[in-house]
Amino acid sequence: MKQKAKNYHSGFVTIIGRPNVGKSSLMNRMIGEKIAIVSSKPQTTRSRIMGVLSRTEHQIVFLDTPGIHDPRTKLGEYMMHSVRDAMDGMDAVLVLFDVTHITENDLRVAEGMKEKKVPVILALNKIDLATPEQILAATAKAAEIGFEEIIPVSARTGDGVEELIKSLENHLPEGPQYFPEDMITDQPERILCAEIIREKALRHLRDEVPHGIGVEIMKIEALSDKLTEINATVYCERAAHKGIIIGKNGTMLQTIGTEARLDIEKLMDTHINLKLWVKIRPDWRNNASDLKNLGYDS
Repeated sequence: MKQKAKNYHSGFVTIIGRPNVGKSSLMNRMIGEKIAIVSSKPQTTRSRIMGVLSRTEHQIVFLDTPGIHDPRTKLGEYMMHSVRDAMDGMDAVLVLFDVTHITENDLRVAEGMKEKKVPVILALNKIDLATPEQILAATAKAAEIGFEEIIPVSARTGDGVEELIKSLENHLPEGPQYFPEDMITDQPERILCAEIIREKALRHLRDEVPHGIGVEIMKIEALSDKLTEINATVYCERAAHKGIIIGKNGTMLQTIGTEARLDIEKLMDTHINLKLWVKIRPDWRNNASDLKNLGYDS
């Protein structure tokens, strides 16, 4: 175990922002491991995800949250409940903007954080995609809202990330080490596997399909010291979507399964025999029982 610094700082930091500003990508970058799936599709993150960054001087516990939006389904209501849940007991808030595209929703979220009685820091993400003029304009707009600390970052390249971590450390109180130093998330293996499969589906499926995708791990069984079998069901809401997910001669499902298997093998450090099924479950996003089975229960 590493020797802790004399003035050890620790605490919980909730990451807030509208969908698709890069919250999960930034948390993965700060942790140094991929613990939250990412995609270009809005609302990829559906639950509160914890990531732990432990160093000699500090332990920062990040709570990645679903993008703030107006829910239209019970799943959406669960996602917004996850956001509110992540705000309880926090020590600081990290608000994230996409510097290339600041919206009224961004400003509304930022205004709402001003009332919090904890430090609130604003990070401007995606500076690798922005012009200097865009970064200056975004910084000025954030300063108008009242943010004293505005840090430009790129989750993709890592630019500015160490400065952001240092800033967060400075705002956290002296405190205990909440989790073992080798622990990076509280996500169960079953959930991590399901999320990896969903990420590959999001990557390859057309825009009308991903929002209705749910993945349930039916079985994880170690067949030997070097081989584990995982059975998973991919749910969709319409018969037409089932055909798209399977693809011609099963090619789409095979692509999703192959990419997911490779990532799961890295996660579990063993060979994986991944078996996928596709089933139709109409309107599961509004069914409390289905939501619970898929892990979206409060």
